[in-house]
Amino acid sequence: MPLSSQVHLSPARLKSALARLRRLRILVVGDLMLDEFIYGRVSRISPEAPVPVVHVEREQAYPGGAANVGRNLAALGIHAEIGGGIGTDAAGQRLLSLLRHEKIGTSGVCRSSRFPTVVKTRILARHQQVVRVDREEPSQLTSKERQAVLKKALQVLPRCHALILEDYGKGLFDQELVDSLLTAARKKGVPTAVDPNIHNPLDWNGATLVKPNRVEAFGALGQPDSSRPEDWIAAGEELLLRWGCHYLLLTLGENGMILFQPDHPPFSIPSRAREVYDVSGAGDTVISLLASALAAGLPGKVAAELANLGAGIVVGKLGTATVTPAELIDAARHHG
Repeated sequence: MPLSSQVHLSPARLKSALARLRRLRILVVGDLMLDEFIYGRVSRISPEAPVPVVHVEREQAYPGGAANVGRNLAALGIHAEIGGGIGTDAAGQRLLSLLRHEKIGTSGVCRSSRFPTVVKTRILARHQQVVRVDREEPSQLTSKERQAVLKKALQVLPRCHALILEDYGKGLFDQELVDSLLTAARKKGVPTAVDPNIHNPLDWNGATLVKPNRVEAFGALGQPDSSRPEDWIAAGEELLLRWGCHYLLLTLGENGMILFQPDHPPFSIPSRAREVYDVSGAGDTVISLLASALAAGLPGKVAAELANLGAGIVVGKLGTATVTPAELIDAARHHG
């Protein structure tokens, strides 16, 4: 099937679209993490082992995982509410403080002493990652803990214009929780955007939009990854039918994105990235812009172009970065 041509997102059209986002309230439910960044310089190799010695110059911490989606929404001027589980440890407290500092709602967050907060520490030198240290104990949440997250999410959902499900494969989502959230959102007429995870194969039937990357798409189908565009098209069309969603956005890194929707030809969007420094968090930017645009009633193609524009900006930044409306408009002007 031939791909349809690109819709041009002019700066004027983009400015109008972004203005519609600022009145939104969006709930993000998913695996919450704390992202730590240690920046330093390397001038020698360790005498103890063939590894670089990093002299620490500064440290920063940000909300990570599904919480980074909240950061992305807040950067767009949207009120984000976060739902998920964290530990009662210092890392969990720091994550809550960071969220509240950025005026992100935490009423959907449940704390448990049974598991530690997931922490990802990245050590960087000369704008490159030297190593990443993950502190986590991936284990399935108990039914009681998952029900607590669901209960809080259902209390927040009626006041929201969209629901994002952000699966980092850390144990929050099972099929029962997913079905409960998607059913509740559908009954309330709330659009849903899903970021799936290859390590947690679930049925996303009934979601408004699902955003797998290439590896996740082929993994969901039980097929080997492929670099052939015709296989990308076939995989996207099959998943669109399987999940019964209104939109499926297949993200392809440097090859851009392809939007699928029933009774429409696939819509291909080339990457807008000029320079790629760091891809961490780019998917969070994409899902934030997609859900926001759909909540504002924008067409799927405009939502996808907006998300692609944001991804092109955020990969040019170091760390789990966000984008602002001003940056999006400036990027559209330069690409226009």
